[in-house]
Amino acid sequence: MASKPKPKSKASKAKATSRLPLKEPTLRPSFRRERRALNAGIFPVAGCDEAGRGPLAGPVVAAAVILDPSRIPRGLNDSKKLDMEAREALYEKIVATAQVSVAFGSIERIDRDNILRASLWALARAVKALPVKPKMVFVDGNMKIDCGCDCEAVVSGDALVLSVAAASIVAKVTRDRLMARIGLAYPGYGFERHMGYSVPEHCAALKRLGPTPHHRRSFAPVAAKFAAMQAELGAIPEEALAELLPL
Repeated sequence: MASKPKPKSKASKAKATSRLPLKEPTLRPSFRRERRALNAGIFPVAGCDEAGRGPLAGPVVAAAVILDPSRIPRGLNDSKKLDMEAREALYEKIVATAQVSVAFGSIERIDRDNILRASLWALARAVKALPVKPKMVFVDGNMKIDCGCDCEAVVSGDALVLSVAAASIVAKVTRDRLMARIGLAYPGYGFERHMGYSVPEHCAALKRLGPTPHHRRSFAPVAAKFAAMQAELGAIPEEALAELLPL
């Protein structure tokens, strides 16, 4: 006859309980870092962020925002945590109440310099393009930018720093609108839905239709398609190959 299992001791139960995963606290961006700078006499203070590092097509878009401490829109958050409707509504509030600028890192610059350098260049350009020169800027990530003022890099800044969250919304909405227009000019790729990211729909269209002038040649799937086209058509000059792209 099988013996009954021994009941767990209090110590083993406590040990099992201690291993349960703790619920992650919900992060919300705050104005704490900006307020600290303002209290130290540092004003204006800007936040900057970019959108579009990962896609196979389209530019990288950077935005810089100086929030008005007395007119901060409610609901600001990391753009990735907001749906399109919320982003669009907050975008309108941000541009109506804050100092805002946008800069683009072109496909040519991405292919020439790489996406990281193109992104940092666009972020610096966005800060320098602000109508009011900031004395301090917070940038999302772990790398500072050469923007003509003090700069502090904040990892996950779009989830922690309110002005960076605002910049993430401006950059995302601006780029999404641009990709939707590119989608109208190049039907069949679905740019207006996936914004140039390497989703199955986009990869299938790239394979079927070939790259457009908006595709990043330095990104592996696009480079592979160009190589396949050259292999199929034979060794032809780069200029002649460019003429075969869909217009």
